[in-house]
Amino acid sequence: MDEALLRSLTPSVLTVLVRRGADFAAAEDAVQDALVEAVRVWPADPPRDPKGWLITVAWRRFLDATRADAARRRREDVVEVEPAPGPAPEHDDTLQLYFLCAHPSLTPSSAVALTLRAVGGLTTRQIAQAYLVPEATMAQRISRAKRTVSGVRFEQPGDVATVLRVLYLVFNEGYSGDVDLAAEAIRLTRQLAATFDHPEVAGLLALMLLHHARRAGRTAPDGGLVPLAEQDRGRWDTAAIAEGVVILQAALARDRLGEFQAQAAIAALHADAPTAAETDWVQIVEWYDELVRLTDSPVVRLNRAVAVGEADGPRAGLSALAELHDTLPRHAAVAAYLHERDGNLATAARLYAEAARQASHVAERDYLTRQAARLNTLGAR
Repeated sequence: MDEALLRSLTPSVLTVLVRRGADFAAAEDAVQDALVEAVRVWPADPPRDPKGWLITVAWRRFLDATRADAARRRREDVVEVEPAPGPAPEHDDTLQLYFLCAHPSLTPSSAVALTLRAVGGLTTRQIAQAYLVPEATMAQRISRAKRTVSGVRFEQPGDVATVLRVLYLVFNEGYSGDVDLAAEAIRLTRQLAATFDHPEVAGLLALMLLHHARRAGRTAPDGGLVPLAEQDRGRWDTAAIAEGVVILQAALARDRLGEFQAQAAIAALHADAPTAAETDWVQIVEWYDELVRLTDSPVVRLNRAVAVGEADGPRAGLSALAELHDTLPRHAAVAAYLHERDGNLATAARLYAEAARQASHVAERDYLTRQAARLNTLGAR
């Protein structure tokens, strides 16, 4: 059974049902039923036209469910006549489906879950495992999201920026359970890039590839966090880096700079450096300046302070950091790093301990705790 093929066909099958008159929630349920049937039937009897097979079975499931529901009898004039079997239509509404799943009326968590279910073809169980929540909880979340978007007209234009943010949220969830959400986000973004010619879509794909290329070097054998400067660059995926750079260069050549392209440019500079000491921090600061101009984000300014500290010295970085409120997430960790580089070990140790208490991930907390302990040991000598 080719699970990748099933998942790649899911959005186009769903959009065909919606185009035929099914509301989103009913169509999505029918498609899931068809996928289950495919898993049961295809190993022994694979179809010549997988997409056409899924459309036919999903449409019949939708008809059966609709006819069985007396409250929906008014729809019979829409769905009574079943289309004749034949090749699957070539029209692809996948882009509209992305927009629908990233509808602004949805919360970010609901938009991510619905995207993984409707566009990604993942089961509710897989999504629940990835987010480490009970399956019933995820089922309720997806059900509410489907009800929210069921009344939205499929022809309404969507906001590509919202779609990209949803995909970026998926990517940042990384890996847990039996679903690699980072890899899934890359797959979905590739699909979007093939459907929608936009430099920011290409920028996001490049950013994902460049970050994902460093994945093998981010953790030690014991699961501990390895910071960028200490990573074994021989473990980085050079093919993914090369692909990301090519995609980024093509996007930048279109002279329509966006935040994901700027972030990808920073990631490319890190990937291009043979060693941490050879990183072009001056150019990275320049790209952060572009990001600040594009987003005016406090998180971007925080990361810029680190880059300034590397390019112009720790006191310059601390000066940039002083412009930001100390309640900003990771503020204490950045301050600790810059104070350590400036030789103020006692202050750095205190700030590392403070940052560890604020950390939301176990690996990050353990790393910051070790940093505090290391500096306290040095200070006691």
